[in-house]
Order: sequence, then C-alpha cells, then structure tokens
Amino acid sequence: MDIEFVRSRFIKHFDGKTGNIYHSPGRINLIGEHTDYNGGFVFPGAVDKGIMCEIRPNGTGKVLAYAIDLKDKVEFGVDDETVPRTSWARYLYGIVQEMKKRGVDVKGFNTAFAGDVPLGTGMSSSAALESCYAYAINDLFGDNKVSKWDIVLAGQATEHNYCGVKCGIMDQFASVFGKAGKLMCLDCRSHEFEYFPFEMKGYKLVLLDSGVKHELASSAYNDRRKSCENVLEALKQRYPEKNMETLRDADWDMLVSVKDIVSEEDMRRAVFVLGEKDRVQAVCKALTENDFETVGKKMYETHRGLSEDYEVSCEELDYLNSIANDNGVTGSRIMGGGFGGCTINLVKEEIYDSFIADAKDKYMNRYGKQLKVYDVVIGDGSRKIC
Repeated sequence: MDIEFVRSRFIKHFDGKTGNIYHSPGRINLIGEHTDYNGGFVFPGAVDKGIMCEIRPNGTGKVLAYAIDLKDKVEFGVDDETVPRTSWARYLYGIVQEMKKRGVDVKGFNTAFAGDVPLGTGMSSSAALESCYAYAINDLFGDNKVSKWDIVLAGQATEHNYCGVKCGIMDQFASVFGKAGKLMCLDCRSHEFEYFPFEMKGYKLVLLDSGVKHELASSAYNDRRKSCENVLEALKQRYPEKNMETLRDADWDMLVSVKDIVSEEDMRRAVFVLGEKDRVQAVCKALTENDFETVGKKMYETHRGLSEDYEVSCEELDYLNSIANDNGVTGSRIMGGGFGGCTINLVKEEIYDSFIADAKDKYMNRYGKQLKVYDVVIGDGSRKIC
C-alpha cells in the first residue's frame, strides 16, 4: 500500500493538514472454516495486503470519511443513532459506537482510507477495515487503554450489530494479532492461541480467485449458523448435564444420538463442524512435524466437507479444486465463508509454474475468465505507520 497515495488524497479532501496513518491486514486461513462461531479452532495468518487510513481529529462531533477506492464521501455524527445507509460507512460507524461502549471517548475526525485486499476473495477486507479504525481510535482517543482483544471484539460486534453478519472472531483476530512469518492456531472459545513459524521450505501457498463474488450478509451464511444452533439445542435437550455452549462441546457419539430429532440438513452442517475441529488439530500436529502431506490431505477433506455437507461452494471453486488435484497439488480448498472467492493451495515449488499455467488455461476455456493468482506473504497485524 502506498502511504503517499493515501496521504495525498487525505490532504486533497480535507484541510490540507496531515494526520496519523494506520494499517490493518486482511488474512488467509490455512484450515478451520465456520468453526469460529462454533467455539472451535482456526489456523489463520495476516497477509501483506490490507486497509490503510489517515485520520486526524477535527474538533467537532462529526466524522467526515472518504473512501478513496470508491471515490465516495460520508458524514455522520459520533453520537448519531441512525446508521448510515452506505454499506462501507456502516463498518466505520459501527466501530465508533463499539469503541464508545468500551470506554473510549471518541471525538469527531476526518479520515480517508484505501485498500489493496482483493474484494470478494475471502481475505476479509471488512475485518481489516474494522481493525484499522478500532486500532486508530484507540490510539487517538483512548490512549491505548483498550486491549487488542477489545479491538477484536469491537470488530465482531460491528459485523453483528450494524452489518447483519453473525460472524465469529477469526477475521478480526488475525488482522489485529498477526505477525510476519507466523500462522496462528486460535481456540475461539478460550481465546488462547499459539504462533507457528511459516517456514514451508519447498512449498508455496497461493490463492486462485474464482472471480465469483460472495456476500456474507446473505441469508445463506446466517442460515448455516442457525443450523449449528439447532443441533446444539437438540444436544442440550439430550445432555442437560453437559452444560454445552457450542458444537465444539459435542463428540461424534453425542451427535449420532440426536440424529432422530434434527433435520438431515442440520445434521450435515454439524458433521462438517465436528470434522473440521478434528482436522485443525491434526494440521497443528502435522506442522510441528513438517508433515505437509497430512496438511494437504486435510485441506482436501475440508473442501469436500464445505462443498457437500456445508454447501458453501460453487461450480467454479469445485473446478479449481479438481484442477489442483489433477496437477498433484499437495492441498487445496475453499478459503473463507464460501459462496465464491478463492481456493487456497499448498503447492510444491517444482510444480508451481505448471500448475498455475494449467489452471489459467483451463479456467479461461471453461468460464471465459482470466484467473487471478495471489501468492501468500504473511505480514504483521494492526499498527501505526506514522
């Protein structure tokens, strides 16, 4: 991201004075999809692409925000009770409100922001936007009194309360806590996590963008969360003594025992979630042993589960997964919430060029689209640039 570009737009659209510049990244997730809101485990890392903002207090009670990439400007009051209609402004408005709830005395400010996270790819540009502004507001108005976890939870609450997405905490966590060269295994219930060095010698991680855009606020995403809640309620009825909080508390025998009182669709959703919990733990163990073949095997299993049980894939993503398998790629799966976006691929360096060339050629022939390719570089989390 070009600091001077963001600064030039900020100066142009406001009073010519400069402010502070902050950056928060998007993320990849090696494995562990739709498990965060089920209290399970995830394995994300921050990337080198994200959202950058310049921000300066303006001495009023108004927020004046300019979205550089969209060439769109919005104004709202810090204490306004009406949520802005503009979709991108809802994230900024929500963060202001959620940081106020956490004791930060937010005042009016001018801001401009831009991003280089490819939109609709599953790299979570929205979490990067939330984290960037929560971090900036904490620095400017809170004297850094709010913890990193409060910043994460403020972003999640913004999604829930102002954007209509009942997400878990993985995206915001990765954006705030990321470290260059590290992936993280996060327990989404306890919030305990561990950094894993990302030193896959002989391998590369690469994203293939299907070009199919997803919209996580659609009913399809929230419907799947509701399915998990339905199964959890059935388990609570059958096992009241277990004090179950999420599907993470269930084992396979318990799940089978409620098969007669939940729908077939809800059961398939739960089967995926329990299987994914096991797969994340298997990948953690495999990485400590440099066993990338097991990592790759679990990635393919995740894709099958997301496609067949959770039903968040699409024809294009399944086709990219099959191309990876045909080329001998070690691991490949949908990344993100699904309904479009990217596949993430664990590729041996010696077949990388031939795989990418074959995928581009076949995708163009079938869909008439130029396949976009993003090599994964693991970067740092939210920070003040200057």
